Amino acid sequence: MARILIVDDSPTETYKFREILEKHGHTVLEAANGADGVALAKAERPDLVLMDVVMPGLNGFQATRQLTRSDDTATIPVVIITTKDQETDRVWGKRQGARDYLTKPVDEHILIDTVSRVLG
Repeated sequence: MARILIVDDSPTETYKFREILEKHGHTVLEAANGADGVALAKAERPDLVLMDVVMPGLNGFQATRQLTRSDDTATIPVVIITTKDQETDRVWGKRQGARDYLTKPVDEHILIDTVSRVLG
């Protein structure tokens, strides 16, 4: 299955996502902030990044933009998963290069369906 990087500053959210993804056969990498997420994505080249938005330092929109616009990580799809559910947030996330945009709390079936669809 896929190697998926979770970038989220909430240990609780990271744990929930890891449990779901590992149950479905995926390998999980973790980063607790945007800067570490970008660095880990460049070093490890995961198949997919699940990106929170509200984080200290480099936020998820900024990290997504860095990943999708960098030659060495542009092919790695990013799915934003956040509590920010305004239409303007969705539009902005897609403009940064996110392939999809989910709002927390995320149903397990929606998460797995989204991961499968984005990975093709």
